[in-house]
Amino acid sequence: MSTNMNRNFKTWLAQFRQSIATYEYYVNFPKVYLNVEKIKIELNILNTLIGCKDIESKFVDIITRYPETLKCIPILLAVRDKEIAVTNEEGFFVYKFDSQSVSKENYVSFMSKSGLFDLLQNHLINNLVDYVTGVETGLDSNGRKNRGGHLMEKVVENFLRKANAVKKDDTAFVSYFPEMYISEIEKKWKLDMSAISNNGKTEKRFDFVVKTENMIYGVETNFYASGGSKLNETARSYKTLALESRNISGFTFVWFTDGRGWFSAEHNLEETFSIMSHLYNINDMENGIMETVFK
Repeated sequence: MSTNMNRNFKTWLAQFRQSIATYEYYVNFPKVYLNVEKIKIELNILNTLIGCKDIESKFVDIITRYPETLKCIPILLAVRDKEIAVTNEEGFFVYKFDSQSVSKENYVSFMSKSGLFDLLQNHLINNLVDYVTGVETGLDSNGRKNRGGHLMEKVVENFLRKANAVKKDDTAFVSYFPEMYISEIEKKWKLDMSAISNNGKTEKRFDFVVKTENMIYGVETNFYASGGSKLNETARSYKTLALESRNISGFTFVWFTDGRGWFSAEHNLEETFSIMSHLYNINDMENGIMETVFK
């Protein structure tokens, strides 16, 4: 019987959170500082170009005496790769900054046409170490999407631990296993998962698998702070997964989701809510649903 039968979808949806971001979610400053520290010496050498009138000859002198400074050039343009490809009226060209694979004249041309000489010569910046720290901070902020994808996993795992789920490699009364594939479930517990694996043709990974004395639970987690077409796709996909998993004896699908991004896709979520036995939000976890389900 569905645990959602006595719950009102609108009330449940209204409990969704605006954010679950931690302080570390916004910028990973230790990583930023480490990346800058790796090239700090080379950046300080390049600092001698700031305000230099004869910047082209000075630059050639630097990369001749200190060729390792070339590796710093891409990050000055907020590029992590050691190669930068450029297409212009003259054609396609690849500059490599991990070795002097092109002529010094070509490096000078790159610095000029990219605007880096202007940045340095005209005192638009005062210190490359500070400048690159800012660039790294901006680049790291782009990693929020990946970090955000793991935030809900951490929330769920914290509640699993509170529910006395113990991470181990045996079949304890209650144990949980992160990032487990269907094939691993079949091998470990001899379950026939063909109903959701298209007879072994599709490999799916669950965020967690929880093993209790009488049941194996495949757990998915996600949090959507903003809307988008992906939410409708997710709701439909998990609805199908929930229906298909009913045909697997000894297996139950559980979905923990939250985030006000769902407000833009509430109709699809409501449809899934109406048929799923185990669909929960953070408020449910805070009110002990883990202890109720995983027993």
